[in-house]
Amino acid sequence: MQTLYPFPPGVLSRQAKLRLIFKNICLLVFALLSWQAAVAQSSATAQDTVSKFDKFNKKAEALFKIIPVPIITYSSEAGNIFGLAKFNLFHLSKKDTISRPSKLSEVVSFSTKGRVNVSISNDLIFRENKYMILSYFNYKKQPEYLLGIGNDVSIHNAEQVTIDRIKFFSTAMIRVKKFVYAGIALDVADYFKVETDSNSFLIRDEVTGLHGGTDVGIGGAFALDSRDNRYNAYKGELLLATVLFYPEWLGSSFQFARIEVDARKYYNPWFRHVIAVQATTLYTTGDVPFYDLAQLGGEDKMRGYYKGALRDKILFDAQIEYRMPVWNIFGITTWIGTGRVADQYKNLSLDGFRLSFGGGIRVRVDTKNNTNLRFDMGFGPGGVSGFYFNFAEAF
Repeated sequence: MQTLYPFPPGVLSRQAKLRLIFKNICLLVFALLSWQAAVAQSSATAQDTVSKFDKFNKKAEALFKIIPVPIITYSSEAGNIFGLAKFNLFHLSKKDTISRPSKLSEVVSFSTKGRVNVSISNDLIFRENKYMILSYFNYKKQPEYLLGIGNDVSIHNAEQVTIDRIKFFSTAMIRVKKFVYAGIALDVADYFKVETDSNSFLIRDEVTGLHGGTDVGIGGAFALDSRDNRYNAYKGELLLATVLFYPEWLGSSFQFARIEVDARKYYNPWFRHVIAVQATTLYTTGDVPFYDLAQLGGEDKMRGYYKGALRDKILFDAQIEYRMPVWNIFGITTWIGTGRVADQYKNLSLDGFRLSFGGGIRVRVDTKNNTNLRFDMGFGPGGVSGFYFNFAEAF
Protein backbone atom coordinates (compact mmCIF):
# COMPACT_ATOMS: atom_id res chain seq x y z
CA MET A 1 0.00 0.00 0.00
CA GLN A 2 1.12 3.58 -0.47
CA THR A 3 0.25 7.12 0.58
CA LEU A 4 0.16 10.16 -1.70
CA TYR A 5 2.19 13.19 -0.71
CA PRO A 6 3.23 16.35 -2.56
CA PHE A 7 6.62 16.82 -4.17
CA PRO A 8 7.39 20.58 -4.04
CA PRO A 9 11.00 21.77 -4.14
CA GLY A 10 12.74 21.66 -0.77
CA VAL A 11 15.22 24.03 0.81
CA LEU A 12 18.22 22.13 -0.54
CA SER A 13 19.32 22.37 -4.16
CA ARG A 14 18.89 19.27 -6.32
CA GLN A 15 22.67 18.74 -6.39
CA ALA A 16 22.91 19.04 -2.60
CA LYS A 17 20.07 16.56 -2.15
CA LEU A 18 21.73 14.06 -4.45
CA ARG A 19 25.07 14.41 -2.64
CA LEU A 20 23.39 13.97 0.75
CA ILE A 21 21.39 10.94 -0.36
CA PHE A 22 24.43 9.32 -1.99
CA LYS A 23 26.46 9.88 1.18
CA ASN A 24 23.75 8.33 3.36
CA ILE A 25 23.42 5.33 1.08
CA CYS A 26 27.20 4.75 1.16
CA LEU A 27 27.19 4.96 4.97
CA LEU A 28 24.27 2.55 5.16
CA VAL A 29 25.93 0.03 2.86
CA PHE A 30 29.22 0.28 4.80
CA ALA A 31 27.44 -0.27 8.11
CA LEU A 32 25.52 -3.25 6.79
CA LEU A 33 28.65 -4.83 5.33
CA SER A 34 30.38 -4.43 8.70
CA TRP A 35 27.39 -5.97 10.45
CA GLN A 36 27.34 -8.86 8.00
CA ALA A 37 31.06 -9.53 8.64
CA ALA A 38 30.46 -9.58 12.39
CA VAL A 39 27.58 -12.01 11.95
CA ALA A 40 29.75 -14.27 9.82
CA GLN A 41 32.49 -14.33 12.48
CA SER A 42 30.06 -15.32 15.21
CA SER A 43 28.16 -17.87 13.15
CA ALA A 44 30.61 -20.65 13.92
CA THR A 45 29.53 -20.62 17.58
CA ALA A 46 25.83 -20.65 16.76
CA GLN A 47 25.46 -23.75 14.60
CA ASP A 48 22.78 -25.27 16.81
CA THR A 49 20.62 -22.13 16.55
CA VAL A 50 21.07 -21.97 12.79
CA SER A 51 20.22 -25.64 12.44
CA LYS A 52 16.99 -25.20 14.39
CA PHE A 53 16.10 -22.13 12.34
CA ASP A 54 16.75 -23.99 9.08
CA LYS A 55 14.43 -26.78 10.17
CA PHE A 56 11.75 -24.27 11.10
CA ASN A 57 12.20 -22.38 7.83
CA LYS A 58 11.90 -25.58 5.79
CA LYS A 59 8.54 -26.28 7.41
CA ALA A 60 7.46 -22.67 6.94
CA GLU A 61 8.29 -22.79 3.22
CA ALA A 62 6.24 -25.97 2.80
CA LEU A 63 3.32 -24.29 4.59
CA PHE A 64 3.73 -21.12 2.53
CA LYS A 65 3.20 -23.10 -0.68
CA ILE A 66 -0.26 -24.07 0.57
CA ILE A 67 -1.56 -21.22 2.74
CA PRO A 68 -1.95 -17.63 1.42
CA VAL A 69 -0.36 -14.70 3.24
CA PRO A 70 -2.84 -12.41 5.06
CA ILE A 71 -2.84 -8.69 4.25
CA ILE A 72 -3.77 -6.34 7.08
CA THR A 73 -2.88 -2.67 6.65
CA TYR A 74 -4.26 0.84 6.86
CA SER A 75 -4.16 4.09 4.92
CA SER A 76 -6.10 7.29 5.47
CA GLU A 77 -7.63 7.24 1.99
CA ALA A 78 -8.65 3.54 2.08
CA GLY A 79 -9.24 2.83 5.76
CA ASN A 80 -8.55 -0.65 7.11
CA ILE A 81 -7.54 -3.07 4.36
CA PHE A 82 -7.90 -6.85 4.63
CA GLY A 83 -6.98 -9.48 2.09
CA LEU A 84 -5.00 -12.53 1.05
CA ALA A 85 -2.02 -12.94 -1.25
CA LYS A 86 -0.65 -16.15 -2.79
CA PHE A 87 2.46 -16.81 -4.86
CA ASN A 88 3.66 -20.14 -6.26
CA LEU A 89 6.42 -21.25 -8.61
CA PHE A 90 6.08 -24.59 -10.36
CA HIS A 91 6.92 -26.54 -13.52
CA LEU A 92 4.14 -27.39 -15.98
CA SER A 93 5.76 -30.74 -16.71
CA LYS A 94 7.83 -32.86 -14.36
CA LYS A 95 9.64 -34.25 -17.39
CA ASP A 96 10.78 -30.77 -18.41
CA THR A 97 13.87 -30.14 -16.28
CA ILE A 98 15.18 -27.33 -18.50
CA SER A 99 12.36 -24.77 -18.48
CA ARG A 100 12.44 -22.00 -15.94
CA PRO A 101 9.73 -22.21 -13.28
CA SER A 102 6.27 -20.87 -14.11
CA LYS A 103 4.44 -18.50 -11.76
CA LEU A 104 0.90 -18.13 -10.45
CA SER A 105 0.09 -15.15 -8.23
CA GLU A 106 -3.23 -14.04 -6.71
CA VAL A 107 -4.26 -11.07 -4.56
CA VAL A 108 -7.69 -10.27 -3.12
CA SER A 109 -8.24 -7.25 -0.86
CA PHE A 110 -11.13 -5.19 0.50
CA SER A 111 -11.18 -1.98 2.52
CA THR A 112 -13.59 -0.48 5.02
CA LYS A 113 -14.06 2.50 2.66
CA GLY A 114 -15.29 0.39 -0.25
CA ARG A 115 -12.10 -0.41 -2.16
CA VAL A 116 -11.88 -3.74 -3.97
CA ASN A 117 -8.90 -5.27 -5.74
CA VAL A 118 -8.75 -8.76 -7.29
CA SER A 119 -5.71 -9.76 -9.34
CA ILE A 120 -4.51 -13.00 -10.91
CA SER A 121 -1.28 -13.17 -12.90
CA ASN A 122 0.74 -15.99 -14.40
CA ASP A 123 3.97 -16.70 -16.23
CA LEU A 124 3.67 -20.00 -18.08
CA ILE A 125 6.98 -21.33 -19.44
CA PHE A 126 7.17 -24.72 -21.13
CA ARG A 127 8.72 -26.95 -23.81
CA GLU A 128 12.27 -26.33 -22.56
CA ASN A 129 11.85 -22.54 -22.47
CA LYS A 130 10.56 -22.45 -26.06
CA TYR A 131 7.17 -20.93 -25.23
CA MET A 132 6.10 -18.22 -22.78
CA ILE A 133 2.59 -16.98 -21.98
CA LEU A 134 2.44 -14.03 -19.59
CA SER A 135 -1.04 -12.99 -18.51
CA TYR A 136 -2.72 -10.68 -16.02
CA PHE A 137 -6.35 -10.22 -14.92
CA ASN A 138 -7.51 -7.48 -12.59
CA TYR A 139 -10.73 -6.03 -11.24
CA LYS A 140 -10.47 -2.95 -9.08
CA LYS A 141 -12.78 -0.37 -7.63
CA GLN A 142 -10.87 2.38 -5.90
CA PRO A 143 -10.22 6.11 -6.07
CA GLU A 144 -7.30 7.41 -8.09
CA TYR A 145 -5.57 10.65 -7.19
CA LEU A 146 -4.87 13.04 -10.06
CA LEU A 147 -2.93 16.28 -9.93
CA GLY A 148 -3.65 17.04 -13.58
CA ILE A 149 -2.06 16.12 -16.90
CA GLY A 150 1.65 16.85 -17.26
CA ASN A 151 4.83 16.96 -15.19
CA ASP A 152 4.47 20.48 -13.78
CA VAL A 153 1.48 19.97 -11.53
CA SER A 154 0.80 20.94 -7.93
CA ILE A 155 -0.50 19.05 -4.92
CA HIS A 156 -2.98 21.90 -4.45
CA ASN A 157 -4.78 20.67 -7.57
CA ALA A 158 -5.12 17.08 -6.34
CA GLU A 159 -8.53 15.52 -6.84
CA GLN A 160 -10.04 12.12 -6.38
CA VAL A 161 -11.52 10.15 -9.28
CA THR A 162 -13.18 6.78 -8.75
CA ILE A 163 -13.08 4.26 -11.59
CA ASP A 164 -14.23 0.66 -11.85
CA ARG A 165 -11.94 -1.37 -14.11
CA ILE A 166 -11.81 -4.89 -15.51
CA LYS A 167 -8.60 -5.64 -17.39
CA PHE A 168 -7.00 -8.63 -19.10
CA PHE A 169 -3.54 -8.48 -20.65
CA SER A 170 -1.61 -11.34 -22.23
CA THR A 171 1.59 -11.82 -24.18
CA ALA A 172 2.42 -15.10 -25.97
CA MET A 173 5.96 -15.52 -27.27
CA ILE A 174 8.06 -18.20 -28.93
CA ARG A 175 11.83 -18.51 -28.84
CA VAL A 176 13.32 -17.65 -32.23
CA LYS A 177 16.96 -17.74 -31.13
CA LYS A 178 18.88 -18.34 -27.93
CA PHE A 179 17.53 -15.84 -25.36
CA VAL A 180 15.44 -14.13 -28.09
CA TYR A 181 11.63 -14.29 -28.12
CA ALA A 182 8.92 -12.77 -30.31
CA GLY A 183 5.14 -12.97 -30.25
CA ILE A 184 1.82 -11.16 -29.95
CA ALA A 185 0.22 -9.08 -27.21
CA LEU A 186 -3.46 -8.56 -26.37
CA ASP A 187 -5.00 -5.95 -24.09
CA VAL A 188 -8.72 -5.88 -23.25
CA ALA A 189 -10.14 -3.55 -20.61
CA ASP A 190 -13.37 -1.83 -19.64
CA TYR A 191 -13.44 1.38 -17.57
CA PHE A 192 -16.82 2.34 -16.16
CA LYS A 193 -18.55 4.21 -13.33
CA VAL A 194 -16.18 7.16 -13.56
CA GLU A 195 -17.04 9.48 -10.67
CA THR A 196 -15.46 12.88 -10.06
CA ASP A 197 -16.29 16.33 -8.68
CA SER A 198 -18.45 18.62 -10.77
CA ASN A 199 -15.59 21.16 -10.99
CA SER A 200 -12.95 18.56 -11.96
CA PHE A 201 -10.41 19.51 -14.62
CA LEU A 202 -11.56 16.36 -16.45
CA ILE A 203 -14.93 18.07 -17.02
CA ARG A 204 -13.60 21.58 -17.57
CA ASP A 205 -11.06 20.45 -20.16
CA GLU A 206 -13.30 17.72 -21.65
CA VAL A 207 -10.49 15.21 -21.16
CA THR A 208 -10.68 12.03 -23.23
CA GLY A 209 -12.09 9.13 -21.20
CA LEU A 210 -14.27 11.24 -18.91
CA HIS A 211 -17.16 8.76 -19.22
CA GLY A 212 -15.03 5.62 -19.36
CA GLY A 213 -14.69 3.33 -22.32
CA THR A 214 -13.45 0.03 -23.72
CA ASP A 215 -9.87 -0.80 -24.72
CA VAL A 216 -9.16 -3.56 -27.21
CA GLY A 217 -5.54 -3.54 -28.30
CA ILE A 218 -3.41 -5.96 -30.27
CA GLY A 219 0.23 -5.84 -31.26
CA GLY A 220 3.63 -7.43 -31.02
CA ALA A 221 6.17 -8.22 -28.34
CA PHE A 222 9.94 -8.78 -28.42
CA ALA A 223 12.22 -9.97 -25.63
CA LEU A 224 15.92 -10.60 -25.16
CA ASP A 225 16.16 -12.43 -21.84
CA SER A 226 19.40 -13.92 -20.53
CA ARG A 227 18.60 -13.61 -16.81
CA ASP A 228 19.56 -16.54 -14.62
CA ASN A 229 16.34 -16.13 -12.61
CA ARG A 230 13.15 -14.37 -13.74
CA TYR A 231 12.10 -13.47 -10.19
CA ASN A 232 15.42 -12.71 -8.50
CA ALA A 233 18.16 -12.29 -11.09
CA TYR A 234 21.84 -12.30 -10.09
CA LYS A 235 23.22 -11.80 -13.58
CA GLY A 236 22.12 -11.39 -17.18
CA GLU A 237 19.97 -8.85 -18.97
CA LEU A 238 16.46 -8.22 -20.24
CA LEU A 239 15.22 -6.09 -23.10
CA LEU A 240 11.44 -6.16 -23.49
CA ALA A 241 9.54 -4.14 -26.09
CA THR A 242 5.78 -4.10 -26.65
CA VAL A 243 3.80 -2.27 -29.34
CA LEU A 244 -0.01 -2.11 -29.11
CA PHE A 245 -2.65 -0.57 -31.39
CA TYR A 246 -6.24 0.15 -30.32
CA PRO A 247 -8.29 0.50 -33.54
CA GLU A 248 -11.99 1.20 -33.76
CA TRP A 249 -12.65 -1.95 -35.80
CA LEU A 250 -11.51 -4.08 -32.83
CA GLY A 251 -14.03 -2.37 -30.56
CA SER A 252 -11.92 0.29 -28.85
CA SER A 253 -13.78 3.39 -27.72
CA PHE A 254 -10.72 5.51 -28.51
CA GLN A 255 -8.09 5.04 -31.20
CA PHE A 256 -4.52 5.25 -29.97
CA ALA A 257 -1.23 3.35 -29.80
CA ARG A 258 1.39 2.72 -27.13
CA ILE A 259 5.00 1.58 -27.25
CA GLU A 260 6.82 0.43 -24.12
CA VAL A 261 10.50 -0.51 -23.72
CA ASP A 262 12.00 -2.02 -20.56
CA ALA A 263 15.79 -2.57 -20.33
CA ARG A 264 17.50 -4.24 -17.35
CA LYS A 265 21.03 -5.37 -16.48
CA TYR A 266 22.23 -7.39 -13.49
CA TYR A 267 25.71 -7.61 -11.99
CA ASN A 268 26.93 -10.08 -9.36
CA PRO A 269 30.12 -8.47 -7.95
CA TRP A 270 30.50 -11.06 -5.20
CA PHE A 271 28.61 -13.87 -3.51
CA ARG A 272 24.84 -13.22 -3.47
CA HIS A 273 25.28 -9.46 -3.83
CA VAL A 274 23.51 -7.89 -6.80
CA ILE A 275 23.59 -4.53 -8.53
CA ALA A 276 20.49 -4.17 -10.71
CA VAL A 277 19.94 -1.38 -13.24
CA GLN A 278 16.73 -0.58 -15.11
CA ALA A 279 15.54 2.06 -17.58
CA THR A 280 12.05 2.20 -19.10
CA THR A 281 10.10 4.44 -21.42
CA LEU A 282 6.47 4.53 -22.50
CA TYR A 283 5.17 6.43 -25.52
CA THR A 284 1.48 6.92 -26.32
CA THR A 285 -0.03 8.67 -29.31
CA GLY A 286 -3.50 9.33 -30.68
CA ASP A 287 -6.75 9.92 -28.79
CA VAL A 288 -5.46 8.53 -25.47
CA PRO A 289 -7.94 8.43 -22.55
CA PHE A 290 -6.57 9.84 -19.30
CA TYR A 291 -6.56 6.40 -17.62
CA ASP A 292 -4.29 5.00 -20.37
CA LEU A 293 -1.69 7.77 -20.28
CA ALA A 294 1.85 6.98 -19.13
CA GLN A 295 1.81 7.05 -15.32
CA LEU A 296 4.74 7.68 -12.98
CA GLY A 297 5.21 5.73 -9.74
CA GLY A 298 3.95 2.47 -8.30
CA GLU A 299 5.32 -0.57 -6.52
CA ASP A 300 8.04 -1.41 -9.07
CA LYS A 301 9.34 1.90 -10.45
CA MET A 302 9.70 5.31 -8.79
CA ARG A 303 8.62 3.72 -5.52
CA GLY A 304 7.26 6.32 -3.13
CA TYR A 305 5.20 8.13 -5.75
CA TYR A 306 1.51 7.34 -6.01
CA LYS A 307 1.04 5.77 -9.45
CA GLY A 308 -0.91 8.07 -11.73
CA ALA A 309 -0.50 11.29 -9.76
CA LEU A 310 1.81 12.32 -12.61
CA ARG A 311 0.68 11.29 -16.09
CA ASP A 312 1.12 12.36 -19.69
CA LYS A 313 1.71 10.88 -23.15
CA ILE A 314 5.38 10.06 -22.52
CA LEU A 315 7.29 8.66 -19.56
CA PHE A 316 10.95 7.95 -18.87
CA ASP A 317 12.41 6.56 -15.66
CA ALA A 318 15.53 4.75 -14.45
CA GLN A 319 16.75 3.19 -11.21
CA ILE A 320 19.72 1.37 -9.71
CA GLU A 321 19.31 -1.05 -6.82
CA TYR A 322 21.79 -2.78 -4.54
CA ARG A 323 20.72 -6.11 -3.02
CA MET A 324 22.64 -7.95 -0.34
CA PRO A 325 22.13 -10.90 2.04
CA VAL A 326 22.18 -10.31 5.79
CA TRP A 327 21.61 -13.65 7.47
CA ASN A 328 20.13 -16.95 6.37
CA ILE A 329 16.85 -16.18 4.54
CA PHE A 330 16.99 -12.43 5.25
CA GLY A 331 18.35 -9.69 3.04
CA ILE A 332 18.06 -5.98 2.42
CA THR A 333 18.06 -3.65 -0.56
CA THR A 334 18.48 0.04 -1.26
CA TRP A 335 17.86 2.00 -4.45
CA ILE A 336 17.83 5.41 -6.06
CA GLY A 337 15.85 6.34 -9.17
CA THR A 338 14.62 9.23 -11.25
CA GLY A 339 11.86 9.84 -13.77
CA ARG A 340 9.30 12.22 -15.23
CA VAL A 341 6.45 12.51 -17.74
CA ALA A 342 6.03 14.86 -20.72
CA ASP A 343 3.85 15.46 -23.76
CA GLN A 344 6.80 14.94 -26.16
CA TYR A 345 10.28 13.46 -25.86
CA LYS A 346 11.87 16.79 -26.72
CA ASN A 347 10.28 18.24 -23.58
CA LEU A 348 11.96 15.77 -21.21
CA SER A 349 14.10 18.52 -19.68
CA LEU A 350 16.52 17.50 -16.93
CA ASP A 351 15.19 20.02 -14.44
CA GLY A 352 11.82 18.26 -14.38
CA PHE A 353 13.04 14.85 -13.24
CA ARG A 354 11.78 13.59 -9.88
CA LEU A 355 13.88 11.66 -7.36
CA SER A 356 13.00 8.32 -5.76
CA PHE A 357 15.03 6.48 -3.12
CA GLY A 358 14.48 3.98 -0.35
CA GLY A 359 15.18 0.54 0.99
CA GLY A 360 13.55 -2.71 1.87
CA ILE A 361 13.71 -6.06 3.63
CA ARG A 362 13.80 -9.39 1.83
CA VAL A 363 12.61 -12.75 3.19
CA ARG A 364 13.28 -15.84 1.09
CA VAL A 365 10.08 -17.87 0.78
CA ASP A 366 11.18 -20.34 -1.91
CA THR A 367 14.73 -21.62 -1.47
CA LYS A 368 14.60 -23.93 -4.48
CA ASN A 369 13.80 -21.05 -6.85
CA ASN A 370 15.53 -18.34 -4.77
CA THR A 371 12.43 -16.13 -4.56
CA ASN A 372 11.72 -13.48 -1.93
CA LEU A 373 8.88 -11.74 -0.16
CA ARG A 374 9.67 -8.02 -0.17
CA PHE A 375 8.78 -5.07 2.02
CA ASP A 376 9.84 -1.72 0.52
CA MET A 377 9.62 1.86 1.73
CA GLY A 378 10.09 4.50 -0.96
CA PHE A 379 10.66 8.24 -0.57
CA GLY A 380 11.04 11.42 -2.55
CA PRO A 381 11.70 15.10 -1.81
CA GLY A 382 8.89 17.10 -0.24
CA GLY A 383 7.44 14.28 1.88
CA VAL A 384 6.78 11.74 -0.88
CA SER A 385 6.53 8.22 0.59
CA GLY A 386 4.99 4.82 -0.02
CA PHE A 387 5.05 1.34 1.54
CA TYR A 388 4.94 -1.78 -0.63
CA PHE A 389 4.42 -5.47 0.04
CA ASN A 390 4.85 -8.00 -2.77
CA PHE A 391 6.51 -11.18 -3.98
CA ALA A 392 9.67 -11.34 -6.16
CA GLU A 393 11.92 -8.38 -6.81
CA ALA A 394 10.68 -5.03 -8.14
CA PHE A 395 12.60 -5.66 -11.39
